[in-house]
Amino acid sequence: MEKKNTKSNSPEWLELDSKEIEQTILEIRGQDMSSSEIGLILRDRYGVPDVKLVTGKKITQILREKNVEPKVPEDLQNLITRALGLKKHLDINPKDVHNKRALQLIESKIRRLVKYYKNNGKLPEDWIYDLKTAEILISR
Repeated sequence: MEKKNTKSNSPEWLELDSKEIEQTILEIRGQDMSSSEIGLILRDRYGVPDVKLVTGKKITQILREKNVEPKVPEDLQNLITRALGLKKHLDINPKDVHNKRALQLIESKIRRLVKYYKNNGKLPEDWIYDLKTAEILISR
């Protein structure tokens, strides 16, 4: 049985059009917000249930078209942030073996994700993850 998508177009009660939403996305991005934070702000403040329904494009596609896409993909940045937090915890608590293992698992996910993004051209081939330089990378 084929599943029908009941949401195929913009809701009638939405007052913003696609140009206004794209402009709002760029303004919010100027405040250094990630694409998921932009989506939450659009939903909570502006009442936009789904950007793709209104504009026909995802938030990351809009950011890419306007050349304001982040250098590091958001999911990779979140994993690196988690790894940095665990590393700081392990510096204070060196005998915490459970979190040592958790750090190994997170770093493994990071390496797999970096490999995926390099193969798809979202990261340059010479991009290298290193926990020592990751803090500098994330702060940019």
